[in-house]
Amino acid sequence: MGKTTMITREQSLPGREEKMPILSKHAVLGRNMDGPWPKNAQKAYFAMGCFWGVERLLWQQPGVYCTAVGYIAGFTNNPTYEEVCSGDTGHTEAVLVVFNPELTDFWTLLELFWESHDPTQGMQQGNDQGTQYRSGIYWVDDMQKMMADKSKVMYQANLTKAGKGTVTTEVKKAKEFYMAEDNHQQYLHKVPNGYCALAGTGVKFV
Repeated sequence: MGKTTMITREQSLPGREEKMPILSKHAVLGRNMDGPWPKNAQKAYFAMGCFWGVERLLWQQPGVYCTAVGYIAGFTNNPTYEEVCSGDTGHTEAVLVVFNPELTDFWTLLELFWESHDPTQGMQQGNDQGTQYRSGIYWVDDMQKMMADKSKVMYQANLTKAGKGTVTTEVKKAKEFYMAEDNHQQYLHKVPNGYCALAGTGVKFV
């Protein structure tokens, strides 16, 4: 069971300078997970619990050019999966989404985000407990921030009407996104019967 109290920078593991090597292309979409991307491509970062099921959900969406799993919003440089799971990095498991804004948009992805997990659970998602499973939207520009904040207020109103709890999702500026190990990338494509805890509240966004 992971740690459910967020650590401070001073308490975090030091990490390392070496980046996680990207050993292969996206196993489903066949594209380089570190780019280069088309000029009009946009990025988004979402955390919804265990990143295996989240990534599969996102790569299946129309207009998504590429996805990758990794770690964000913590302190440790280039952490390993084991370090993140210890609760001593401050990171949460997240998915990078690269999408074509002519085929989908950030608002559509936000709707998917809110409906596909339970954003009221704090430092856990289902049976997965620990700060690495917290819900988060990590924005890359002011427009994404505005839309993320607006969507959070809207979904909270819907949850309240349905008798659900308070949203604990953090909405923060995206900082360094650290790629996860190759065996975690597109995990549920490589292991079709693998573990997936992704489950929503049943409350619609609109």
